[in-house]
Amino acid sequence: MQAQRAREAEQGSKRVYFHTLGCQMNEYDTGKMRAQLERDGYVVTDDPEQADLILVNTCSIRDKAVQKMHSALGEYRRLKREGQDVLIGVAGCVAQMEGGDLVKRYRDVDLVFDPDGVPHVRDLVREAEARRGSGRQVLDVDLLDLDNYPFVSDLDPASRGQVSAFVTIQKGCDNKCTFCIVPATRGAEVSRPHAEIVDEVRRLADTGVREITLIGQNVNSYGLKTPGEIPFSELLYRVHEVPGVERIRYTTSHPRDITDELIAAYAELPGLTSHLHLPVQSGSHRILRRMKRFYTRERFLEIVAGLRAARPDLALTTDIIVGFPSETDEDFDKTMTLLDEAGFVGAFSFKYSPRPGTAATHYKEGFDDAVSQRRLEVLQERLRELSTAYHRGLQGEVVEVLVEGWSKHDPGVICGRTSQNVMVNFPGTLDRLGKLARVRVTRGFTHSCRGEAVA
Repeated sequence: MQAQRAREAEQGSKRVYFHTLGCQMNEYDTGKMRAQLERDGYVVTDDPEQADLILVNTCSIRDKAVQKMHSALGEYRRLKREGQDVLIGVAGCVAQMEGGDLVKRYRDVDLVFDPDGVPHVRDLVREAEARRGSGRQVLDVDLLDLDNYPFVSDLDPASRGQVSAFVTIQKGCDNKCTFCIVPATRGAEVSRPHAEIVDEVRRLADTGVREITLIGQNVNSYGLKTPGEIPFSELLYRVHEVPGVERIRYTTSHPRDITDELIAAYAELPGLTSHLHLPVQSGSHRILRRMKRFYTRERFLEIVAGLRAARPDLALTTDIIVGFPSETDEDFDKTMTLLDEAGFVGAFSFKYSPRPGTAATHYKEGFDDAVSQRRLEVLQERLRELSTAYHRGLQGEVVEVLVEGWSKHDPGVICGRTSQNVMVNFPGTLDRLGKLARVRVTRGFTHSCRGEAVA
């Protein structure tokens, strides 16, 4: 194995293994690192034992993700101790929060850099290569200048031949939600120039990508703090005009920045999908105030009503945190009733996880993990019921599906998503890849549907 890697290195080919934890932003950052390292002769491997470089792209939003990082590092360091000539790097949000501690705790980790290190990952890896075997680690956790932030324009090589792709429109966040560590790990908010965004979308469409997901920490605030930049609603219109783009999605949204113009886009842009992930976090106004979310339950429901007036078939999903410090049974009950009032069809749900450096860690009331766990189980059971009911309600309907590829589990079955982000599996072949198909839903399950193609 070592001899094979040596031969590949002589031929200008080195292998990199990526282990990505966390959100879509991390997936996107990994793609940008793939693109840049490819220019230095690296090819991606799906086997860490074959790698010359292992990069763990970390997430610190919850403690569970941090523990996954430590577990992964333990395994990769074992490979190194057993004789594999491999460089190990830690990227992402944990690197920003714990960079100095990481290089002290893991002396055999060669490279540690934060999300702002992604634009110059080639230089960082070259430096680590030059220091190989010296015991001198590379640490780069300095946030970059916002006035000239270097967004990476290289296309992720993994997007070639894909139906869907992410495109970042901003980095960082200026909100101060008391439970969230993102502003500390990704820095202040900065919007990417809209011309760069549209150009990347156009280049992706030229490779065959048909669905674009615009991503950022709070996409609704795009452009608001950049003199002369267009607002997010206008960006949607610009992307909608790109030839070849069939569908547009975006995430993540903050309810406080939903504008009338954005709502109007749902009535005017057919390519804007009928699915919105709109994190509410809690159904209790008292808890929302303690979270510093800057909207009320009533305002949230007004926004939902406006969206549904513009797009009646809108499918709404959300994020919910249970067990936030001082949350009472009454507060939790308000969250449960909001599920039906807002008409959510699904949600990402979590127990509150205290993160170092966030304001909520200083709340005196604390939180009860056992109570939080019971509430989470009740919430998730209701969410399963809502999701199942929504999918079963589609039985007999003909829906339009953008075909993404083979089903993960059934031979001879392809899959794709509806505008409402419902996964539908149905018999077919890959000549439909990237095309819209009309499918009659025959069965609805908790997380997906089964169907049959119709003429």
